[in-house]
Amino acid sequence: MGQDAFKKFINPKKNSVVKEEIRQDKKKARKEKREYFDTKKAEEYKARQAKKGIVVKDKVERAPHPSSDPSKKPIAKIAAKPTVVKKQLTTEVVMPLNKFLAHCGVCSRRDAVTIITQGSVKVNGAVATEPGYKVQQTDEIIYNGKILFVTKNLVYILLNKPKDYITTTDDPQGRKTVLELIKQATVERVYPIGRLDRNTSGVLLLTNDGDLTQKLSHPSYEITKIYEVKLDKPLTKVDFDKVLAGLILEDGAVYVDSLAYSDPKDKSIIGIEIHSGRNRIVRRIFESMGYDVKGLDRVMYAGLTKKNVERSKWRYLSEKEIRVLKYMNESKRSAKKTKDAEPVKSAVKPEVISDDKRKGKDYTNQEIAAALGEEFVAPEKVKREREIKIPKPRKFKTHSEKKASKNNPLGKK
Repeated sequence: MGQDAFKKFINPKKNSVVKEEIRQDKKKARKEKREYFDTKKAEEYKARQAKKGIVVKDKVERAPHPSSDPSKKPIAKIAAKPTVVKKQLTTEVVMPLNKFLAHCGVCSRRDAVTIITQGSVKVNGAVATEPGYKVQQTDEIIYNGKILFVTKNLVYILLNKPKDYITTTDDPQGRKTVLELIKQATVERVYPIGRLDRNTSGVLLLTNDGDLTQKLSHPSYEITKIYEVKLDKPLTKVDFDKVLAGLILEDGAVYVDSLAYSDPKDKSIIGIEIHSGRNRIVRRIFESMGYDVKGLDRVMYAGLTKKNVERSKWRYLSEKEIRVLKYMNESKRSAKKTKDAEPVKSAVKPEVISDDKRKGKDYTNQEIAAALGEEFVAPEKVKREREIKIPKPRKFKTHSEKKASKNNPLGKK
């Protein structure tokens, strides 16, 4: 028997990798099919308009992404697709100009301020230099000769971040960033939700959904995070109780949701659940008690784990996971708002006299005596005598006598 029969057992791929390849192939096929039919419709439309003597303007073509390979692109292109004569809506909600550029995927909000002040952006044909300008639905925004539209293709990526990678979109020192690990995931401009230190690994979400990013980053939603901490020495019972009771750090008090030993034999490995999003909060908790954190791994974030995702690998979130994230902890936040809106009740409640009492009804003897200035003497409570039950004599002393009387017809009355 040759070796060909055993080739399928050599370096088998994981199911998650195979499924992701199939998903990407289907996505690519759908994209090619859609582009082909769009091009065909555009050519037919141009032919019909040419017969009528109408010249159709072509759409402004976007510059290709530098990482894309022209040889791998489909044969059909959308260059000849006609434009709609009506003005297209640029946004559904009024927003500042710098935020609009960020939502279009041009750059971050901070970098957008620099671009706008340099005069590189035009609004309705005029150069705009005010980042706070409110973009209306009918405004036409042009940057580098291209009309901008709000990004509708939202992307949600879960990354199992390794060490030695910076959680940022750009690093001036030239260090490795997490975006280098997801180059093949999307051509959209995505950014990480929250931050993980350079030496911290684990679950990290990346997206271009600004509303979801703001929600998961806001403290009022109390997003839960679970970390596995490796210390330089075992955590003592005294320090364990201190962490559970709460610690006072330089920026205020901090409380954990739960704490446990991950390995009963090795008490230097700790599992900690916390919802605080302060900078380096987990490291500072243990460093304040004299421990050195050797390793820190985030195993869960907002209910998402790194299961079936190897280190340095990524996957797309499912529709169910996205839906859960968007409505996560809404009840907690609404309950907190209601609690804050309630007026503070005073310790001493003022006496409220009802209408019945004003009419002379439902007054007690004590209230009447107090109104007349007399001393109220409470009546003595009548004690109820306890009844003494006299037990009745038993007709039959034993169960056998009772049974015998039933069976004997002469004994019956």
